[in-house]
Amino acid sequence: MTDIGDQAPHKPVVGLALGSGSARGWAHIGIIQGLEEIGVQPQVVAGTSIGALVGGAYVTDTLNEFADWVQSLTVKDVFGLLDISLSGGMVKGEKLFNFFREHHENPDIETLEKKLVTVATDMKSGREVWITKGTMLDAARASCALPGLFSPVKMQGRWMLDGGLVNPVPVSAARAMGADVVIAVNLNAQLVGAHLSRDTRSQAQGEEGSDEERSIWHKMMGYFISEDGDDPGFFDVVASSINIMQDRITRSRMAGDPPEVTLVPMLEDFALMDFHRAKEAIEEGRALVQRYEADIRAWVGSPLADRV
Repeated sequence: MTDIGDQAPHKPVVGLALGSGSARGWAHIGIIQGLEEIGVQPQVVAGTSIGALVGGAYVTDTLNEFADWVQSLTVKDVFGLLDISLSGGMVKGEKLFNFFREHHENPDIETLEKKLVTVATDMKSGREVWITKGTMLDAARASCALPGLFSPVKMQGRWMLDGGLVNPVPVSAARAMGADVVIAVNLNAQLVGAHLSRDTRSQAQGEEGSDEERSIWHKMMGYFISEDGDDPGFFDVVASSINIMQDRITRSRMAGDPPEVTLVPMLEDFALMDFHRAKEAIEEGRALVQRYEADIRAWVGSPLADRV
C-alpha cells in the first residue's frame, strides 16, 4: 500500500488565455517572458486575435525572436506591412503573414509539445470556432480578422472573422484543452476612443519620403484620421465600437467562467494601430507579472523551488 504522504504533489497544468486587443496585445509577450522568469511555463495556450499570434510564437519557441522584431518596428514599418484593400477589410493580411512565414517557424500545431487553440468566428452562423489543427500561422490568421480592418479568411470552406466577436478572452477554450489553472490576459478593460494615438498621428504625418510616398501617406492618414481633428473619423468609430463590444462580451464570458488569475495591462493610451510601441507594452507585461507574482504562485506553486 502506498503512503499518501510519499506521493509527489500534483503539479497543475497551467493554461494561458490570451485576449484580443490589437496593438495592446504586445503585452502578451512580456507576460509570457515574465512567467518564464519566475519558473511558470504554461502548457496550454488559448489565443484570440493578437493573442493567437503571440501564443503561436510562444508554442513554436520563437517568442524571443518575435519580440526582437516587433520592438524594431517604426510607424512607417507598420504601415508598410499593410496591403490596402477595401474588399472585406482594409488590410488583406497576406503581406504581414507572409513576412512571418519567411522569418518564423510555421509547424502544424497538433505536432507541438505545448497545446495551442485559436478562436475564430464563423461569418455565416456566428458560431465560435476553435482551431486546433493546421499550421500555426493559418490558425492565427483565421483568428485575426477584425471587421473593417483585416479581411476575413476562408478555412475549411467557411469564412472566418475575428474571434474577439464571440470570445475575447478564451478562458473556456483553455480549460477544454486541459488547463487546471488559467491565467487570463484581458486587454479590453480599458477602452480606447481613437484609432491612432496622438503621438502616432504626429509621427505618421511627419514621415519623410518622396512626393509619391507622401501622397500615399496622406491618403492613408485621411482614412484613419478625421479631417477636423475633433469629430471622430470612420475608423475611430469602428475601433471604439469594437472595443466597447468586446469589453461587454469579456465581462459576460469571464463572469460565467472566471479564470484563477486575471492580468490587465495598464495601457490606457494605446490605440488600435500603435503596433510600433511594442517595447512599452512588453515592459508593462513583464511588470504586471511581477506585481501579481504572489497570486500566481498561490495557484501554481513555487516552480523555482522545485528545481533546487
